[in-house]
Amino acid sequence: MYKELRGVGRYTHIALEFIDGAFEEGEHCWTGGPDDFELEIGNFIVCSVPLFQRGTYFVELKSCWLPYYDETRRKKRLEMVKNYCLNNLDHVEGYVERKLYFQCFSRLYHAMGEFLQALFISRRIYPVSYDKWIYDQLVNLLKLPELYKEFVSLMEYKNFESEEHVMKAEKIRELLFRYCTE
Repeated sequence: MYKELRGVGRYTHIALEFIDGAFEEGEHCWTGGPDDFELEIGNFIVCSVPLFQRGTYFVELKSCWLPYYDETRRKKRLEMVKNYCLNNLDHVEGYVERKLYFQCFSRLYHAMGEFLQALFISRRIYPVSYDKWIYDQLVNLLKLPELYKEFVSLMEYKNFESEEHVMKAEKIRELLFRYCTE
């Protein structure tokens, strides 16, 4: 298997990680982008293959988290992530006025990650990543090819030092309310 993976690319590696299955929500801060809660469950429970199993613990762990975590937690997390996303978007216009374009970009990038997090939570599907395999996740996993096209356009700039940041913030806000519903 390792020889096959080496052919994929220069930095390809196999990650060997040990978990106890006690997934915790952790911290989500105002300027940090999406948290890792759903990513950890998705990568460790949905996408991983245990190398060794003794007993039924992994099966029990899967039954706790699959097909998705409980509805009360899901609604709470969806609301929280949407609020963090909106907070990032709400800062963009003021930063444009102050010509802080890289800070605008940072806030938009975090909001894009939080949009993806909210999208997956709203669809009750665990993500693989918020910055890799976006095409595969949006088009193949979530069956949203039209969203992928809109999402890619958010990374395209004609003039970085401009009001484009505000228009992109408005577009992300519109996507959030269109796609990330209960």
